[in-house]
Amino acid sequence: MTAVAVEGLLKKYGDHEAVRGVDFTVEESEIFALLGPNGAGKTTTMEILEGFRDRDGGSVRVLGRDPGVKADGRWLRGRIGLVLQDIAVEPYLSVRETIARNAGYYPAPRDVDEVIDLVGLEEKRGAKVKDLSGGQKRRLDLALGVIGDPRLLFLDEPTTGFDPGARRGAWEVVRNLRDAGTTILLTTHYMDEAQALADNVAVIAGGRIVAAGTPDTLGGRDSALARIRFALPAGAAIADVPLAVTDAEDGLVTAEAKEPTAALHRLTTWALDRGTPLERLTVEQPTLEDVYLGLTSSYAQQDASTPATGRERRGRRNGRSRR
Repeated sequence: MTAVAVEGLLKKYGDHEAVRGVDFTVEESEIFALLGPNGAGKTTTMEILEGFRDRDGGSVRVLGRDPGVKADGRWLRGRIGLVLQDIAVEPYLSVRETIARNAGYYPAPRDVDEVIDLVGLEEKRGAKVKDLSGGQKRRLDLALGVIGDPRLLFLDEPTTGFDPGARRGAWEVVRNLRDAGTTILLTTHYMDEAQALADNVAVIAGGRIVAAGTPDTLGGRDSALARIRFALPAGAAIADVPLAVTDAEDGLVTAEAKEPTAALHRLTTWALDRGTPLERLTVEQPTLEDVYLGLTSSYAQQDASTPATGRERRGRRNGRSRR
């Protein structure tokens, strides 16, 4: 079953088209990453899916329901989880009290202590929220998002404020949720996070989806030329190199090759015949970040599609805390 289906989605703010015919689908039990720069329409799209904004056109189905219809929105609230960038919680409640309170809003929540262990807060279950570090508060956000045992989980920049070790731990939690059957729709500005987690990704820029696929195939990444870099050996000239050199700066040579194995064979044979080592030798395909920057570079970077009013921001935070 398709968990999320978006077709021809439109949203305007006055004369500004924030979302211009967006199409994508998210299958059940997959992690899907929606990537895009600030102002691309990503937040607007997510808020429409979550039921926080109305759309001006197109079709949206979330777990088979329309989040823009009041009755469907009520039905969805018991079946989706949200991990937003801002969260309103009582600072003087303990971690366990906070999670237990939110568990009461769902018909069949997960076990509170199981969720505390899942997100790595077992040593902080009795600590007050105000005494948590930034990373620990983000773990609490994740706990509040999954306590209702959602079929679909929205993750908005889930590891902001995490140190590298904590990020890896959070990734493992997200993968475990996916493996247990939870569908996850993720936004992140960390391309390594999208690479590590997502089964499929879509890039939105200028209000449109400009590319979609797996992290390894996005934008033709899997068929892109490999980059071979090495320090030019002493006494050698660029013209001597048996590859098509695309760049040479500060003694570091860059060549591109469709078949890197054959190219490396020619290069290393040349170096061995000369009796010279190839210092700083690397071979790499374009990274997901390279592809992402190439796809979005032609679009203006705006701060946001349309800033939410104070009421909208408060409503979104309060709506999250009520669940």
